[in-house]
Amino acid sequence: MWLKSFIVASLLQLGVVTAAHAAGPFGSVKIGNWVGGAFSNDETGAFSHCAATAPYANGVILVVGQNSGGSWILSFASPSYRFTKGENAAIDVIFDGQEQARLFATANQTNMLSSVMPANVVRTFQKASLMVATSGRTVLNFDLTSAGPVIAALANCVTKVKADGLSKAGDFTKVAAKPQAAPDKQASPSASKPTRAKSGTGFVVSASGHVVTNNHVINGCVGDIKGNLTGEAGMVLRVVSSDANNDLALLQAPSTTTFKEFARIRDRSIRSGDSVVAIGFPFHGLLTSDFTVTTGIVSSLSGMRNDSRFLQISAPVQPGNSGGPLFDTTGQIVGVVTGKLDGLRVAAATGNIPENINFAIKTGALRDFLDNSVVPYQTAEPKGEIKTTDIAGNARPYTMLISCNGTEQAEAKR
Repeated sequence: MWLKSFIVASLLQLGVVTAAHAAGPFGSVKIGNWVGGAFSNDETGAFSHCAATAPYANGVILVVGQNSGGSWILSFASPSYRFTKGENAAIDVIFDGQEQARLFATANQTNMLSSVMPANVVRTFQKASLMVATSGRTVLNFDLTSAGPVIAALANCVTKVKADGLSKAGDFTKVAAKPQAAPDKQASPSASKPTRAKSGTGFVVSASGHVVTNNHVINGCVGDIKGNLTGEAGMVLRVVSSDANNDLALLQAPSTTTFKEFARIRDRSIRSGDSVVAIGFPFHGLLTSDFTVTTGIVSSLSGMRNDSRFLQISAPVQPGNSGGPLFDTTGQIVGVVTGKLDGLRVAAATGNIPENINFAIKTGALRDFLDNSVVPYQTAEPKGEIKTTDIAGNARPYTMLISCNGTEQAEAKR
């Protein structure tokens, strides 16, 4: 009972500063764990704000709302908080390990900190799947999977109540569809660029379904990006973050999907001459629909022009292997396959055709990328060697075909 009453109390206190009391909710907002609606000022009876709350396992109730003036408010509430009214605090928030902002919150109640969210933070909050909030020594994680629909529903709530009044409040999650605009004959050329199917490989690195691939695999994708485990139905993957400089991208499977098996990253450096195994989906649609397995060695600990972010490997790779896992002989990840030397270009320049010169991103760059994206990946020590067939079998539950429709211009840039 305390949780329910505390949620209601939190909602009632979210209004504008001038609203000493609030009544509601009128109508409803119910999306995932979020509940709320519209609220009025008890003293005046006028519409005050729309808000929704969600309880988290860390003991904090997140409250988000928009008042009648259009300002967005984010609050952190907990029965264990003991603030002095009027106390101020800075809260640093990081979304999906990339976008960062500082909020300045005030304790209007002893058990809740509230802050106005600038428009750019609201947009990021709406798109994000994870928010990490830090204040002093306290660090809290919040799953924002349903945040996008909640923000849309609250904005709809404010618009409808201001137009129709509280008496006509209903289900604010039913946002009216916007009429489609007539085709613009002067639309930019990019809007009508032809598309073609493109594909690559990715691998799961967390139980929450975080998938690593190359940035160039998803760059230029139009519409959904899909991931397919061999023999299973495809799933739509969401882009979490990307790093064009290191050619890495992080995707995530739907929140309803969990993975019992996922890749572990080797916790120590590999050496020149060590054997490696590359797994991926080269020439998808032309070759087998299953993944392929190739073997080789680490030829060098640096890539083109001594680029220390990359390994040079002799394991054969082809278009479609990009983004795939590179394993050592114990089955741990030692790199992300990224490409091969352009044989035709080198032959035209030198008169010689290069053989078995391929590249993979080292785990150092990969781990930095995952750390910045706040991904709970796991590392492992290289122990006893296992057969290549066992490495491939173990990789099957988490190695994905990544596919989408991409612009021909983006495909040409690969």
